[in-house]
Amino acid sequence: MAIAVVGMLDEREEALRLIKEQIEKRGHRVMLIDISIGTGAIVPLLKADVSCGELSQLAGGPAGGVEAMLQGQRGRAIALMADGLTRKIFALHSSGEIRGILAISGMTGALIALPAMKALPFGVPKLIVSSAVALPVHAEQFANYFAVKDITVMHAVVDTVGMNNLVQTLAVNAANAISGMVETGGISPVEKKPSIGITEFGFCDKGAHYLRELLEKDFEIVSFHATGLGDMAAMELVPQGIFSAFIDLVPGAFSEFLLGANRGTCGPGRLDLASKVRIPYILCPGGFDIISCGPLERKDRNDPLWESRKLSNRKLYIQEHPRVQARMNADEMEFIATEAAHSLNRYQHKKRIKVVIPLRGFSSLSEDNGPLYDPASDRAFGIALKKILDPEIDVIEVDAKINSREFASAVAHALSEAQEEIRRSTD
Repeated sequence: MAIAVVGMLDEREEALRLIKEQIEKRGHRVMLIDISIGTGAIVPLLKADVSCGELSQLAGGPAGGVEAMLQGQRGRAIALMADGLTRKIFALHSSGEIRGILAISGMTGALIALPAMKALPFGVPKLIVSSAVALPVHAEQFANYFAVKDITVMHAVVDTVGMNNLVQTLAVNAANAISGMVETGGISPVEKKPSIGITEFGFCDKGAHYLRELLEKDFEIVSFHATGLGDMAAMELVPQGIFSAFIDLVPGAFSEFLLGANRGTCGPGRLDLASKVRIPYILCPGGFDIISCGPLERKDRNDPLWESRKLSNRKLYIQEHPRVQARMNADEMEFIATEAAHSLNRYQHKKRIKVVIPLRGFSSLSEDNGPLYDPASDRAFGIALKKILDPEIDVIEVDAKINSREFASAVAHALSEAQEEIRRSTD
């Protein structure tokens, strides 16, 4: 098996050569893949194992590469190369020919290489060396890759064209990094347990901890940080069938999207993440009580979110300057409950869904004596949900706060009941 090394030979031949040599010194075979689009001036002496023309042709483009398309169809040219590389990398991995991938690039090369990395399964070593992917202006675009796949980024600081002491250091470090990942990866656990996914964040971390204590004897618990990006990762991994159940303790990114708040990067399908797999899905309303709306100076800048929802007139919790949480009101809670019910009602196997509601606070902020305490708004959520939710879906209301052992026990019991429903239906 080989390590795939990806880059534009007409721009970065020297760095690619050094990376190739360094990996081979470690005893690994290199499969060099050229993603040149014709923007570089180098006439390379290094021969690629997979040419840029082959990649273009795989995607239905010109057999000689995409250079002729750059003048009027640059976007299309890059898309063709990205598609061709993705097809090639996926095929090489499926046939057992590669066991890791390293790309060295600028912005265009990153846009070509990242879709191919995203196509590889979790755990396959993936490393990109680039000075472009850290640009804040492109953060949302690159989050589509880094949020959902285990891609390692080595920020190059300098551009990786030509050869100098800095580029040499980057190339050697990158070669050794990907070699080390390949050499030490794939370690199997001593005891294999079924996995359960769970979402959590800081305002519900105690509840998540109590759940882990109850379940970790029989299950491997995999947590997703419910900050929006973690939600995107859950939406990517759950439909792949790697979990035996999913506990959505903090689905707050769903409400954040509907209200236009900071953590709403996941889109309208956030609660559909388990709809395509027949596993127990336990939904709790963690985070449905707050609106992430920082930084604080937005309130003085005629910000659309702050203005439309009159957040300045609400209870606010200021963690620190960039992070501000506003209390959701009763009307918004009813709206979120209605939309959540519509999403859950679309699930085909409704008996495997359980909704567990803590009556004494959906986060540490809204429990008794919390800075966003508002029990009337919390009650509005449950009332609205039960009006619309399909009666086949159980709603369990618990007289406890979300960060309590009592609530964790109720969630664990709901999981057990959902598992039993599935067993009965398959007998």
